[in-house]
Amino acid sequence: MGTEQSGTIAVFGGTGQQGGSVIDALLSRGAHVRALVRNPESEKSRALGDRGAELARIDIGDAASLSAALRGVDGFFLMTTPEGHTLADIEGETRQGVALVDASVAAAVPHLVFSSVGGAERDSGVPHFESKRRVEEHLEKSGLPATIVRPVAFMENFSFLAPAVENGEIVLRMPLPDGIPLQLVAVRDIGRVSAALLLGSAQVPGGAIEIAGDERTGSQIAAAFGQHAGLPARYEALPLRVLGDSGDAQAMFRWFAETPAYQADLAAVKAIEPTVWDLPTWIRSTGWTAPPAGE
Repeated sequence: MGTEQSGTIAVFGGTGQQGGSVIDALLSRGAHVRALVRNPESEKSRALGDRGAELARIDIGDAASLSAALRGVDGFFLMTTPEGHTLADIEGETRQGVALVDASVAAAVPHLVFSSVGGAERDSGVPHFESKRRVEEHLEKSGLPATIVRPVAFMENFSFLAPAVENGEIVLRMPLPDGIPLQLVAVRDIGRVSAALLLGSAQVPGGAIEIAGDERTGSQIAAAFGQHAGLPARYEALPLRVLGDSGDAQAMFRWFAETPAYQADLAAVKAIEPTVWDLPTWIRSTGWTAPPAGE
């Protein structure tokens, strides 16, 4: 599939999961990518350069470096993460997003795609959702032509919330009542949807879209892993107290359980990316295997 434009697409966060998936999708479409990185000499940055991405050194605290890195681009993908990689630092995450939006304004970026989170605009009360909403609001006030993608829960979370094997049975445990559907998306598809928007092969009404590839209850998630492993499966709902003193995580799982939480239109997402993965496809494509019994 060829790109519909020959310009440069800038990507922030290219050495991470989401930004990396965007770069993967853009390069596969023949786009020229400029990766905004803190350290061009890092192993992950050099790997991007080896694949053909242009590397631009930036410092989030240096507005001039940000606007210089964005000068002349035809599109820009950005996402935000809490500084220090702790969900509690919502102020740092908001500052990061605001700095990148302001730099986009200074560089007159013609189209920006911001990866936020599903439900950010619905007063979720989840702190790390609210920080992304603040960036959304700043972006809206900036007047920049922009599209917001709002991913739901990542399938990649099952890399660490993985089911166990106990007595010959797949067992999945989460602090979520069974019977409540949870929408899921593969990081791969965040990249593919974002690339389509950046390259102009797709548009979304209203400038924002919640994105998901599947929707399953706890028992249905467990069953997908069990079917892949060829084992019986069961789901156990845990109480919120297993999340310890993480108020952010507790707020998120409470939101999952007590409200119409994620609300992606799966058909609308598939219209943009027809190959969007459901959970069984993610399990198969990532090479997941059942852990040894007792692990």
